[in-house]
Amino acid sequence: MPHSILVVDDEKLIVKGIKFSLEQDGMIVDAAYDGEEALELAKAKNYDLIILDVMLPKIDGTSVCQQIREFSPVPVVMVTAKDADMDKIMGLEYGADDYITKPFNILELKARIKAILRRSILARPATADISNLTIRDISLDTQSRRAMVRGAEIYLTAKEYDLLEFFMSNVGRVYTREQLLAQLWGSENAGDERTVDVHVRRLREKIEENPSDPKYICTKWRVGYYFR
Repeated sequence: MPHSILVVDDEKLIVKGIKFSLEQDGMIVDAAYDGEEALELAKAKNYDLIILDVMLPKIDGTSVCQQIREFSPVPVVMVTAKDADMDKIMGLEYGADDYITKPFNILELKARIKAILRRSILARPATADISNLTIRDISLDTQSRRAMVRGAEIYLTAKEYDLLEFFMSNVGRVYTREQLLAQLWGSENAGDERTVDVHVRRLREKIEENPSDPKYICTKWRVGYYFR
């Protein structure tokens, strides 16, 4: 089945260019030009990925991303202004999986899209005998990508789930931020350690009883993170 992509930007020429390029690769592409339209489409259809500009009419991109996260784990790539660090951080805080800055090369955008889609496919196990991963009070169903903590299901974004499953599959091993970026985000985000820190913080808030004193995802001072 071809991948289904939603492109959201109020600049119609940008949308037209992205849409044309992705359709050349056999993808199905819908377009939205403001935040309200984006939310309506995201609720109505099951997209494989959403490309979402930060600066949008009616509802801004970060708010759209936050609202999407209330009902869907679909991967979201935020499009930010050049060197707008706060936009990048806010996008990650509100549940974006990746970001790219304007002006961008369409080939770079396509490479990121394909990398995210490829990792989503590879993350799905092929057999049922590895469908459950449980450590203490946390249990993952790796086929449905659902997470249970202390007997209650919790909502995770696609990247938060990937990060938690990776940690739980490598208990006790310390990973630097650079290693986590390479494993879960690929080379497209190499060097931006804040991406890892933001996702770890959000994940701790969801799985730890006391996020300021974590018992699962722990910090190795001056090195990185590990799952205990």
